[in-house]
Amino acid sequence: MKTVHGLGWLVVCLAVVLTVGAPAFAGEQAVKEECVAKVKQAVEMAQKVGMEKAIQTLNNPDSPYVWKDSYVFCLDLEKRLVIAHPVNPALVGKDWAMSAKDANGKMFFAEFIRVAMDPGEGWVEYVWPKPGETAPVKKATYVLKVPGQHYCMGAGAYTE
Repeated sequence: MKTVHGLGWLVVCLAVVLTVGAPAFAGEQAVKEECVAKVKQAVEMAQKVGMEKAIQTLNNPDSPYVWKDSYVFCLDLEKRLVIAHPVNPALVGKDWAMSAKDANGKMFFAEFIRVAMDPGEGWVEYVWPKPGETAPVKKATYVLKVPGQHYCMGAGAYTE
């Protein structure tokens, strides 16, 4: 058996991290209909098992709420915090509502919150880079308020 030393070992480690780190983003694009269905399923799950268990599930990158190049996330509408994000756990606990802007200056997290509060569900369009890319492209995220709660869930699809 041949061993890998020095720089070769680093390249092998990086290849494993990049391959294992984003299994859901290995090709197919989610479509808007899937986003609506997954968000509604996540809201139903939250109503059945409670928000605490739902948040744990949504934060799991291996859950059924991470698929193709999309995922369901959850926001606390009162605190304006990200409380579940399966592909970027560093966002959990962050207030992105007044700081997250797309390349055109649109404050899309603030728009997620506005749509979730009134009318309670809908689409927010903005531009954002696809996973592994740097150039922003059109994306639409469907958000839905959890009935009787101060939370909303959302999932997005690249539209170009």
